[in-house]
Amino acid sequence: MGSITLKDVAKVAGVSYATVSRALSGSPEIGEDTRARILKLCEEMGYTPNAVARSMVMRRTNIIGLIVASIDNPFMSELTTHLEIYSRRCGYNLMVCNSSYDPELEKEVFSVLLGRQVDGIIIIPVGNESYDSLKVLTAQVPTVFISENMQDLPENYIAVDNRQGTEAATEYLYSLGHRKILYFGCRAHSVTHQLRLEGYLTACKKLGLVPAVVHSTMERSSQDAGYLLANTYFDGGQHDHTAMLCASDALAIGAMQSAIEHGLSIPHDLSVVGFDNISYAALPQINLTTIDQPKQRMATAAVDMLIDRIKHPEQDHSRLIVPTTLIERGSCRKL
Repeated sequence: MGSITLKDVAKVAGVSYATVSRALSGSPEIGEDTRARILKLCEEMGYTPNAVARSMVMRRTNIIGLIVASIDNPFMSELTTHLEIYSRRCGYNLMVCNSSYDPELEKEVFSVLLGRQVDGIIIIPVGNESYDSLKVLTAQVPTVFISENMQDLPENYIAVDNRQGTEAATEYLYSLGHRKILYFGCRAHSVTHQLRLEGYLTACKKLGLVPAVVHSTMERSSQDAGYLLANTYFDGGQHDHTAMLCASDALAIGAMQSAIEHGLSIPHDLSVVGFDNISYAALPQINLTTIDQPKQRMATAAVDMLIDRIKHPEQDHSRLIVPTTLIERGSCRKL
């Protein structure tokens, strides 16, 4: 059985094709009673407007593409939810693609979205290198980068103040009496991680602390990565730090699991701070003190910025750095 067409609706309604078309377009040429009857009939018959045909006429699809580096990353999945809800509220549908931290796949799905004639694309990139690899593609469609700080590159982007976040977290731990604070899980090829490291190092210099960093060679800042990295650290036997500032909540939760398995109590033996404020960081069993990235605000700003690019493509690039907030929970103690 084929899909329901306008002609099918017109036949059942006993009106012309043009009358049904006017009812759907909101034309003032037909009465409200007729319009209401036709719209009700369309719903009952399951008529779906031909979006492709309409987009060819309107030169708009009202679809926004979203490319996510890892949809199973808790921060990114929560951000995606806010992006989808707000896009729909603004009259756009969201088409989501997952790049799985693969630069080649990132380019591939970007091309797929271009082929789908999306009005614009929001991207949570694989990394800062995505700018160069996607430059030819981003020139063809309004694009907003979100989460990764593109610094002085000529692109639209939204990111949090990563330096400010870790600097505030280090100062918070210092205020609790901690003098041996470890920075945990920094990835060398992530600009976001480098900025967070800079915030920690700035605070250490200001407070007279000796910095200590555990770098990660893994591609993702996952709970598993945090667990494995912490195992290596604790197995080394030189874990005399009283506090651990982690590059993400997922890393922190993995490190907490490893610490407990190594006989340490959180926060009695080790205070832990994360970064992101993912939803399950607040669970009673975790109760993680963390730096909040305001995901809803970032999502709203990204959609607004993209729609502005769609409507005014001639405008200069826009950039927004959003401040972070320390969320105090139970994973830290005062010495």
